[in-house]
Amino acid sequence: MPAAAGIGPGRKMNNKGDINLRPLIESLVGSLREQMTGYGELLALQQEQQEFIINRQVPELLENARECSGQDRKITQLSQARDRVRETLVTQLGLPQEVTFREMTGQLPEEYRPLLEALRDEINALIQKKDMWARHNKLFITRAQGLLEGVMQDATTGQKGAQASPGALYEGVI
Repeated sequence: MPAAAGIGPGRKMNNKGDINLRPLIESLVGSLREQMTGYGELLALQQEQQEFIINRQVPELLENARECSGQDRKITQLSQARDRVRETLVTQLGLPQEVTFREMTGQLPEEYRPLLEALRDEINALIQKKDMWARHNKLFITRAQGLLEGVMQDATTGQKGAQASPGALYEGVI
C-alpha cells in the first residue's frame, strides 16, 4: 500500500489511506491555545506590574512579582505538555524528533496548517511582547532604585534635593 502524502515511511494507514491524526492535532491545538492564554495572562500581570512600579505601590508590586513567577511556572508546564503532544504527533508521522514545528506542520493535512501556523505565530509574538515588558519593567525598577538611592543620600547628608516625581521614572526608558 503506498504511503499517503505527508506521512513518514512505514506508517500504517486506516482504510481511508491516512492514519487518524485528528485527536493528536486537536490536542496540539488545545495545548497551543492554553499556552497562548498563559502568555496573555502573564502580559496582563506585567502591565499591572509597571503601574505598581510607577505608582510606588511596593506591597502590590511584591504580590504581583509572586503572581508573575507563578504564571511563568504555569507557562513552563504548558510548554512541556505541548512538547509531549508534539513528540507523539511527530512519532505518529514517522518523522525524526528533531523536526521543527514548521516542518511538522507541513506534513499535516492541509486543513490544519493555517490554524497551527497562526497559533505558532501568535505565541511567538506574545513571547516577544513578554520579553519587551520584562525589559521595560526592569529598567523602571532600576531607575526607581536610582532615584531612591539619591533621596536616601540627600536624607543622610541633610541636603535638600529635588523630590522625585513618578514622571522621573520615564527618563531614559521610553
